Amino acid sequence: MAVFFRGEREFPVFLADQQPDGRVSQKRETVIRVGVNAADAATADRAAFLIDGKSYFERLEEVLPRAKRTIWIVGWDFNPEIRLHPGSTLQLGELLRRCVDANPDLDVRILVWAMGPIYSGKTLRFFRRMPWSDHPRITLKFDLRHPLRACHHQKLVAIDDRIAFLGGMDLTARRWDEPSHDPVNAERVSPEGKPYGPVHDIQAMVEGEAARMVADIARHRWKRATGEAHSPTEDSDLAWPADFEAPLTACRTAVALTEPWTWSRKGRREAIRLTHDALMAARKTIYIETQYLASFGVARTLARRLRDPEGPEIIAIVTRSSHGFLEKIMMGNNRDRLIRRLKRADRYGRLRVLYPAIPRADGADQEIIIHSKLIIVDDRFVRIGSSNLNYRSEGLDTECDLAIEAGDAAHAAALTRLRHTLMAEHVDADPAEVARLESEGGSMVGTLDRLNVRPRGLRPFDIDVAKGETTSIPGTGLIDPKEPFWPLQTMPRQLGIVASRLFGALSLSGSRPRK
Repeated sequence: MAVFFRGEREFPVFLADQQPDGRVSQKRETVIRVGVNAADAATADRAAFLIDGKSYFERLEEVLPRAKRTIWIVGWDFNPEIRLHPGSTLQLGELLRRCVDANPDLDVRILVWAMGPIYSGKTLRFFRRMPWSDHPRITLKFDLRHPLRACHHQKLVAIDDRIAFLGGMDLTARRWDEPSHDPVNAERVSPEGKPYGPVHDIQAMVEGEAARMVADIARHRWKRATGEAHSPTEDSDLAWPADFEAPLTACRTAVALTEPWTWSRKGRREAIRLTHDALMAARKTIYIETQYLASFGVARTLARRLRDPEGPEIIAIVTRSSHGFLEKIMMGNNRDRLIRRLKRADRYGRLRVLYPAIPRADGADQEIIIHSKLIIVDDRFVRIGSSNLNYRSEGLDTECDLAIEAGDAAHAAALTRLRHTLMAEHVDADPAEVARLESEGGSMVGTLDRLNVRPRGLRPFDIDVAKGETTSIPGTGLIDPKEPFWPLQTMPRQLGIVASRLFGALSLSGSRPRK
């Protein structure tokens, strides 16, 4: 299998476990291991965490117009009609067109899963050339080169190989929201003007070699989908926003991928290995946000940690609602069985599995949808990306996660602030209050319990722990498969090639020479 990754950098084999005063108490092995649970690693000159769509879209709207050479957009879905800011006069497609009109050296390449626009309810006009994309240096392609029943789920943007964004958010409708997550928000509407409910998500922003690493993933996907190879952008002077102080500098980052196997190439399963390795490395705390909690392999690892008398505290913030008949049966019921299994393993009261809600005007709960895919371990390791904790994210879909590992006390303090900020958002508190109570009590779970008493907060799942199954529903592998079905994979590969070329012919692109 041809790979584009550059291999491990010169990072220490051990990271210092430093105290706030700078003293080193002991050393621990790194979680990230390139070639085992990561595809590549690089240094981020700066790194930041963009919590909720408002923060991500505002920073993206600020950086895009300063692009000089390349803008790569890779997603499960893409909607050129969204506005990155509710008050913006420009749709996203119009903004991209303005960027290339202003800079004769700029190329914009957008790669979207071919079925994404269909699943999100778009009409076929999105597959035709439109005014914003009728430009030879804007190319949009639809990728269908994957096994049957799989999808391309990566969500990343890379600009001039200098700044990149990676996480749980596509550039599409129903992603924008503010941290307040009000039940009704006049600005939280689709391009068609239809309101939608509160949604919580997170995206990472990185600068330097880490951004080049993310751009390499986009180039790799583009070549596989279109056959076109593109060289990295050199000597970019794109600068980090001057008004944005990055919480992390000179930090170690890595990317972990999931790619399904086919008869012609070996797959990649670094993302799920990284998840298990991070959970097993935890000493004190595991904080999780995930749209789906339906991987019984992950549940086995968490249960093992819960049975350990010296194991970590675990908080998992999960979406409660399931959409569609099959998802409700499989994802919802498997989630409940999985939670029951974890609660039975929780011998020492160190587990909380909850979903966020905020009261409506009538007093009833309005659920806040969790779309983030986040794991923070011991405030030393964070994984942000596209991988859910379900089976298909482990080996069927195409996924990409960014991991950051703290190298010193300043890095660890930044990850602590991230966790405190997220906890505070969910229980309607101030991050400083979370930090103070946790410092006084020494417990992440205890702090959450003390603060989770306000109308907006985290609700427990109503599950009978004593009665019920703790294994997955029969037939789960058919609805939520962790790898391609081998009988279907014996179908001629040419079928996928023909379908991919069909979508390519319908793509919104100008004619471009190969580079």
